[in-house]
Amino acid sequence: MTTGLSDADQELVRLARAIIWQRYRPGWHVVGAALRTRAGRVFTGVHLEAYVGRIAICAEAVTLGRAATEAGDTDIETIVAVRHAGGHDPGTALKVAAPCGMCREMIADYSPAAAVIVPSANGLVRKPIAWLLPDKYVRD
Repeated sequence: MTTGLSDADQELVRLARAIIWQRYRPGWHVVGAALRTRAGRVFTGVHLEAYVGRIAICAEAVTLGRAATEAGDTDIETIVAVRHAGGHDPGTALKVAAPCGMCREMIADYSPAAAVIVPSANGLVRKPIAWLLPDKYVRD
């Protein structure tokens, strides 16, 4: 269920679900992400796990890195992450997930006006990153 998501936002959710469904590898790639820049470019990526958990890289960071590398465009309009919960039914295995704290910081650093698609009690909603990261740390 979605609440007020545009067709473009629903397409981002579909792309994030598609990339992690395609690239899912238990213990290695469990989260996929998709972002759209203000220029309309769309990028996807998957998280990178490692044996040493503290060096894992979130899907949102990989996706933003692709945008920076491939297009030099890090002005995020909207971003979404999808977690593969295991199983063989995409309808139950693929769950939209809110970004972790570090990703919230990164998204806000690169694009303070970005929106994030997150789950809510009423389905998927689009929220400004500032709502997910109140009183953000800023450099003087």
